[in-house]
Amino acid sequence: MAKYFIIAGEASGDTHGAELIKQLLLRDPRASVAGLGGDRMAAAGCTLYQHYRHMAFMAFAAVLSHWKQIRRNFQIAREALLTEHPDALILIDYPSFNLRMASFCRKHLPKTKIYYYIPPKVWAWKRRRIHRIARLCDRILGIFPFEPEFYARYGYQCTYVGNPTVEEITARSETETFGRTANVIALLPGSRKSEVMNCLPVMLEAARRIEGFHIVVTAAPGLEDKIYTPFLQPGETLTRDTHAAIQKAQMAVVNSGTATLETALLGCPQVAVYYLACSSFLRMVRWAQPLFFSIRHFTLVNILAGKEVIRELLADDFTAAKIEAELRRLMDANVRQKMLDGYAEIRTILGTSAASETAAQIIYEG
Repeated sequence: MAKYFIIAGEASGDTHGAELIKQLLLRDPRASVAGLGGDRMAAAGCTLYQHYRHMAFMAFAAVLSHWKQIRRNFQIAREALLTEHPDALILIDYPSFNLRMASFCRKHLPKTKIYYYIPPKVWAWKRRRIHRIARLCDRILGIFPFEPEFYARYGYQCTYVGNPTVEEITARSETETFGRTANVIALLPGSRKSEVMNCLPVMLEAARRIEGFHIVVTAAPGLEDKIYTPFLQPGETLTRDTHAAIQKAQMAVVNSGTATLETALLGCPQVAVYYLACSSFLRMVRWAQPLFFSIRHFTLVNILAGKEVIRELLADDFTAAKIEAELRRLMDANVRQKMLDGYAEIRTILGTSAASETAAQIIYEG
């Protein structure tokens, strides 16, 4: 009986991990799965040692204030690995934590195979991590079609297994159909509490300026309604069905991340935003961008297309006035169609491979 241990430190990783677990258990029903993740992984059959709601800390201040919890998470993961003694350790994104756990596993459980499913975006920044990833992992299973070529430049192997977001949206589209509603604006403020607190008020201020539109705010898994409701006015809707909200909306304001790709694949025109506490810092980064980043764009949609398909309003550009202006621009039929054409190109680039099935088969075969 095979034993798998999976670590996913946030909501999207929990979703992708759950789909991977389902495919692993289809191939090996007697297998056991344990790890760190969320409700979806647990529902798929994973024994949870820690929930990602206690792990999803991003900003420096958040990391500093939760340092005791982060140390506790490392301890929980180390003890769980030694208890489970898995045949395979499967890492999903979340690099700062997962690379440390890979190092621990390599040292203390040398017979355990290590797979990185959805590896860190080293092609965007922190490129030096590529050597550590390749050294620690037996297989790297990428979700972007350009990743194998990127790893090959450094003499390493990466296998493109398909994109899980494409797979999940395609699977849902086969069973559910939602018509686009002309007077809905969807707001996707992020999956972490700090993101919601910083992004949602500005998003709402901008959306409320667009007359005749109903505002729908999407809530992230693991975050309680009470985080969102203080910001909402009567008539504004909070939903946990993000995909349905995007499919119904005429346009969306999306916190930069996987959600921008989801929104594109669901065919909803959007503007991407990202909050930084110190806007002057980002202005410096923009000036010295070649030294900090290996890419010209910051959202997955634009990175994949290699051009600006959606507008990126980051840091000091993230204002209600600029969001409002972009939303009004998206009401133009020609602008919308050009964006939708860009989305179609991205679908072609990503292909139709079922990521979780392909990854599960590779891991199952060992």
